[in-house]
Amino acid sequence: MELHWEDVAGHETQKLQLRTMLREHRLPHALLLSGPAGVGKKKLGHVLAAALLCEADDAPCGHCASCRAMASGSHPDYLEVLPERTGKNTAVIRIDAIRSMQVEASRYPILAKQRVVLIDDADCMNEAAENSLLKTLEEPEGAVTFLLITGARSSLLDTIVSRCMPLSFGTVPEDAMVEVLAGRGLATAEARELASLADGSIGRALALHEHEGLSRRDGALSFLVKLRQMDMPAVWQRSQAMGELDRETLSEWFLYLNMMLRDMLVLYEDGGSKLIYHKDIREQLLALLPSFPEPVIFSLLALVRETQRRLQTNVNLRLLMEGFHIRMRDVVNIRK
Repeated sequence: MELHWEDVAGHETQKLQLRTMLREHRLPHALLLSGPAGVGKKKLGHVLAAALLCEADDAPCGHCASCRAMASGSHPDYLEVLPERTGKNTAVIRIDAIRSMQVEASRYPILAKQRVVLIDDADCMNEAAENSLLKTLEEPEGAVTFLLITGARSSLLDTIVSRCMPLSFGTVPEDAMVEVLAGRGLATAEARELASLADGSIGRALALHEHEGLSRRDGALSFLVKLRQMDMPAVWQRSQAMGELDRETLSEWFLYLNMMLRDMLVLYEDGGSKLIYHKDIREQLLALLPSFPEPVIFSLLALVRETQRRLQTNVNLRLLMEGFHIRMRDVVNIRK
């Protein structure tokens, strides 16, 4: 896969800044790329690495030996440090990984004039790894540039942050996200729906597509539509079915429900607001408002958020879903 600046959606200011510094040969030896997950930090890091290893005036050229090696993932002067997964939602970068990188980075470059080290999820470094990296950042051996990628800049040691040039990333504009998603073969309408839901994260939009996020979102809408008419047999049936889902799937469903209720509160203030997540179902949400007074929505949101917290514990999912459905039904029916 070739690497070009134009392949990174959005972040025009950051790209211009980096290209200017490269052209003027004033890029520092360590950069810290920080921002929300899925907005393209690592992708830009790959492009920057390719540019640093390329000898063309407007790097990366995409044609030289270095660019071809980067595109194939086999450049001998490019090193990438990734977190080691220690659980479903936990990861760590240990001191051994940093030491191994330090040995490789100190060697004379093979193909390019320097080496580039990219440390992904740098906030996953444990204390020993951070302290070891700090010494290298203070006194780097040889020609090497460090690119640290993080979604939690505040989790890094202040001394590490102070030795890197900071480059902050915001969310990706919706139109740019639609263009990227459409370029991957998605229909424009679906791409726009996903971009609206993903809150500026291309990574999240792609995950929604892969995990049938729109279908789950529509399921949450259907739940709200039918909630007032739900009888107890329907409660038991839904609770049993949802209790058999895995926690990740349930967490996503509750996230959509949370976002939907939040959108309804926004629409109470301004029915034409552009600040809602679910722009494509605005009319359906507006139609629900007469049946869901604001106090009811606030109560439902409290129940949803409480359930989201309990999903993170070792609770019996079937019992949790039964309690959730009964309490949600009670809230909407007690205020008829």
